[in-house]
Amino acid sequence: MSLDDVNPEAGTETAAPGSESATTNESSGNHAANAVENFDALLDAYQDQSTSVEIGQTVTGTVLQIRDQMVVIDIGYKTEGVISAEELRASMVEVKVGDQVPVVIKQFDGGEGYVKLSYAEAVRKKSWDTIEEAATSGEAIKGHVTDKVKGGLRINLGGIDAFLPASQIDIHQVRNLDAWKDKEIEVRIIKVNKKQNNIVVSRRVILEEDQAQKRTEVLAGLEEGYIVEGRVKSLTDYGAFVDIGGIDGLLHITDMSWKRIRHPKELLKPGDPVQVKVLKLDRESGRINLGYKQLTADPWDTMPERYAVGTRVKGAVARVANYGAFVEIEDGVEGLVHVSEMSWDKRLKHPSKYIKVGQECVTEVIGMDAANRRLSLSLRQLEPDPWQLFAETHSPGTRVHGRVRGLTDFGAFVEIEKGIEGLVHVSDISRRRVKNPAEVLKKGQEVEAAILHIDLANRKLSLSLKELEPDPWQHFFESHRAGDLISGKIARFASFGAFVDLGG
Repeated sequence: MSLDDVNPEAGTETAAPGSESATTNESSGNHAANAVENFDALLDAYQDQSTSVEIGQTVTGTVLQIRDQMVVIDIGYKTEGVISAEELRASMVEVKVGDQVPVVIKQFDGGEGYVKLSYAEAVRKKSWDTIEEAATSGEAIKGHVTDKVKGGLRINLGGIDAFLPASQIDIHQVRNLDAWKDKEIEVRIIKVNKKQNNIVVSRRVILEEDQAQKRTEVLAGLEEGYIVEGRVKSLTDYGAFVDIGGIDGLLHITDMSWKRIRHPKELLKPGDPVQVKVLKLDRESGRINLGYKQLTADPWDTMPERYAVGTRVKGAVARVANYGAFVEIEDGVEGLVHVSEMSWDKRLKHPSKYIKVGQECVTEVIGMDAANRRLSLSLRQLEPDPWQLFAETHSPGTRVHGRVRGLTDFGAFVEIEKGIEGLVHVSDISRRRVKNPAEVLKKGQEVEAAILHIDLANRKLSLSLKELEPDPWQHFFESHRAGDLISGKIARFASFGAFVDLGG
């Protein structure tokens, strides 16, 4: 039926009432009235149809024809719509007759009587709806990483580009952004501005929420003292982070081994499976401290029984310091050889002059403090004590030879033999009055002295030079008697008299 078929002007001639024509006309009149009524309904439908869609509106259409340059779509309008075949190809969409596709009304007069449609805009509008809904609800949304850009990644969210900052890609710092290209990932919308076409997303917040959930679940099943299986996640200078069921615990370098290690990489590497013990658990902060060495016995627990004072032990020099050297006698046990215990020589040198790192040596245990994990060792105890030998072979009055090693205001130090030095006090240098030892002696001078006293406990030796000189008093009294007339030189005056120098 066309509008001409329901023309209200057709069949409206007047006939006399009661005549056959009248009857016919009456019938025609009824027909015309019905036609008018049908026309009004059809017109209303036509007008409704013409105003049922608007520019920019999204509707669902059915594919009617697929041509080289366009695809014809039935959108329930007075004429069909068309989509550019190029647009569908750019959108990487393949359709067939009968498929239903979302489209946006672009233009009513799209050429050749068709309505111009856009599939890409329909998809874009739907994507924006999904994005805005996700931004409001906080739900995660999937996206495709398309490229690396300055400061992060470009990610496609159903045809809409969003920015994923590098700091929001993962919980830990991401260094290789190129490795994320072409990956499908879930993100959370954290900022959206449709007018400026600006969207910022985060993957990190999702990971942090998952990690927090896992942390809560794992923490609920942990107690201090538990032994758990884990895997080394990463290493730092101060320890290793171990994944124990989805959360990380810290294995500090001091809890890795009873022996001293310089870096965790000496024992572990990322990916290694490891069994650890929960040392400390803070449920509020989620911090977990782990231990590895605690799974084996502490060697210091049995040290007093195994290394009593006087025991000789063999070990290797682990390190040398200014004050001594540390010798490792077994895994996890180091003892200190103080520089004073390296030689009986009182003129001590730097420890490196006596011992080298890596050198194997035998030492003697001279001190043990297991509670504070301290072990004192000695090298010199393995050699005879020169003082003990000297005391056994020398006594007061014995004459000895030596070399002046140093001078002070109060005397001179004379080395008798290696490790044995004695002091000649200024008052024992000469029978004559000596104000300063340098008046009589010089460094390096060979001298002969007599032993006055040996203090073995304090390792002190007193010497005298004047004891080997003739006694001028003895000579004087042997050659003079009371009443003899003598001559001399006045040396000094005092309040009670004068001192006369009689020649020594």
